[in-house]
Amino acid sequence: MFDLDLSAAHPLTAYGWDDGFAESFTPFAGQGFVPGRIVRVDRGRVDVVVPDGTGIRTVLADTALVATGDPMRVPCTGDWAAIDLENGRTGDHLDGVVRALLPRRTTFLRSASSKRSEGQVLAANVDHAVIAISLAEELDLSRIERFVSLAWESGAQPLVVLTKADLAGDPAGLAHLVADAQSAAPGVQVLAVSSETGEGVETLSAVLAGGTSVLLGRSGAGKSTLANAVVGEHVQEVQAIRDRDGKGRHTTTTRDLLALPHGGVLIDTPGLRGVGMWDAESGLARTFSDVEALAGDCRFHDCGHGAEPGCAVLAAVESGTLSERRLTSYRKLQRENLHLVAKTDARLRAEIRRDWKQKQALGRHMGERKRGQRR
Repeated sequence: MFDLDLSAAHPLTAYGWDDGFAESFTPFAGQGFVPGRIVRVDRGRVDVVVPDGTGIRTVLADTALVATGDPMRVPCTGDWAAIDLENGRTGDHLDGVVRALLPRRTTFLRSASSKRSEGQVLAANVDHAVIAISLAEELDLSRIERFVSLAWESGAQPLVVLTKADLAGDPAGLAHLVADAQSAAPGVQVLAVSSETGEGVETLSAVLAGGTSVLLGRSGAGKSTLANAVVGEHVQEVQAIRDRDGKGRHTTTTRDLLALPHGGVLIDTPGLRGVGMWDAESGLARTFSDVEALAGDCRFHDCGHGAEPGCAVLAAVESGTLSERRLTSYRKLQRENLHLVAKTDARLRAEIRRDWKQKQALGRHMGERKRGQRR
């Protein structure tokens, strides 16, 4: 039977094993299974780290027994699982099978890039969501807001990392870019990091030590280079950026869980061409806490911040205390999120349609009043 001892010397502690996961594993311990953490997923098979005496080893396990038609419940990098190393082997090259997945604490989700209304799990049981934004191109604040919203919704702590800081120019210019990023992510730490010069790498490594982090961003954001820097060795391939558009090829093609030298693990992910919203209402509210606070002072509780009288949000835009760009981003992400949720909820679809018609009618009414006043 597997020993659930959680001393500092426990072989899985470095991978995030703790009392909570040990308790979740208790029903499986008496069945001869061992706990393991999935470090890589590949076509129905997973690489899993499991205890091996006082150390660990990586085994290849089949996932057929936990296969499900629900894309939100398929095994994912970062999952903890009950692994059967003794029975049910399905091939000569397999070490065992995944018998069950332990309950997830956090789940980073995005809308799948398909016509179907499905979510895709990018990483599980994550403490920090590291959002890599390259300074080799114009700073995209809307992309930061999108990633941060999904990170808050996942239950992880977002962390914005501005990569390639050596390309930002003088210190004053870099400080300005950091301040802009902070304005798009209230309450989120923003770090400027350069893998070329080493700036910020030590600080980032200290933040990530001891927990599980996932590295997210588009191709060319410098994720693989950053992963190599914090791991302290060449573990991920790096490819050159295309000169014409600043974009990179997909260097990382799978989501890999990498052990960090000072404790903790990092999940590196392929470059994401896009991250669609997935039921991130609370994440959006936290990312746009400034807009939400202003909305509380609007005359109407269901104000759409369009043409309604007494709108505190529009007043803030007119006074310059809230940027038009930020309000536009807020509206866009809210619409996208509502649309996605409505595709899977018929009742919500009807409510959104009714609210839209009411706001359209109010807008026409306000327009008629203004035209009448001008006359």
